[in-house]
Amino acid sequence: MSNKIISLFSGAGGLDLGFKNAGFDVVWANEYDESIKATFERNHSDTYLNTRDIRVIPSHDIPDNIMGIIGGPPCQSWSEAGALKGIDDDRGKLFYEYVRVIQDKQPLFFLAENVRGILSARNKEAFSNILVAFERAGYMVSYKLLNACDYGVPQDRKRVIIVGYRKDLYKKFIFENIPTIQKKNLRDALQGLKNAQKAQSNKDLTTPNHEYMTGGFSTRYMARNRVRGWDEQSFTIQAGGRHAPLHPQAPKMQRIHQDNYIFVSGKEKLYRRLSVRECARIQTFPDDFIFEYNNITEGYKQVGNAVPVKFAEVIAQQILKDLQHPQEHTIKATTQLKIFSK
Repeated sequence: MSNKIISLFSGAGGLDLGFKNAGFDVVWANEYDESIKATFERNHSDTYLNTRDIRVIPSHDIPDNIMGIIGGPPCQSWSEAGALKGIDDDRGKLFYEYVRVIQDKQPLFFLAENVRGILSARNKEAFSNILVAFERAGYMVSYKLLNACDYGVPQDRKRVIIVGYRKDLYKKFIFENIPTIQKKNLRDALQGLKNAQKAQSNKDLTTPNHEYMTGGFSTRYMARNRVRGWDEQSFTIQAGGRHAPLHPQAPKMQRIHQDNYIFVSGKEKLYRRLSVRECARIQTFPDDFIFEYNNITEGYKQVGNAVPVKFAEVIAQQILKDLQHPQEHTIKATTQLKIFSK
């Protein structure tokens, strides 16, 4: 079988690019958000993009004979910062569409990425049911909460990774086999990137996407320090410009009292949000990956919702290694995750 895979809930395609860099061929992708279409098609010209709602796409319209399926089903309903509605939310239920395609296509492997809120006590039963669904679809399932900063990404970003190998392979993905990478910092990420411009809706920029959102900072934003230094990893890049971290050129914010920080007096001009391009660098997108948008909020959203490219790549490399060496790390057919035990 070739290294052909498909991508669901693709977004801008950070996960896709990571898998491509590792040696996979992403032949088909699905992303329902039309605002991301131009970005995906510009940067993944060799992948066919389907923009229909996955809930109305019959499995026979999706390619057969694929090695794997990758994707990040919508995570907003699982977010720790949100309502934690989980599977009760329509977006949470899309996880089962992901399972449906896997069950019908039976690839050698699948990978799903999600926020750590999916592991919360509130979502324990729903998450257990999802794992059971993957197992019943015919897969030996592993999952773990990983921090992208351990894999070459200059950012604290904790995400749940779920990997399944088809049961007839008698293999289980072992997260400890993924090699860690020396940590990168903001100095590494932002080196050579200068002269960011105030928001211009992606028009007439000297460096593509190198613009930052202006405007005030909310009380919630000022409730803690938002500056990481040059020799540190970034805070998590979020899918919204208002809460983008501040550039490391500024000193750490000054604590007045609990949940109240201010900018250091006399240094106020140094405090600006990271630009869309700087966020993309921190997400390990290459500079030739151009984000298409007409409103800067969409730019931050596309970047922040993406899987960091390098993070995806190192995981993909381990999956490819496992599948190219089928005799390594084999397990008994009866082995299952403890979570499935009654």
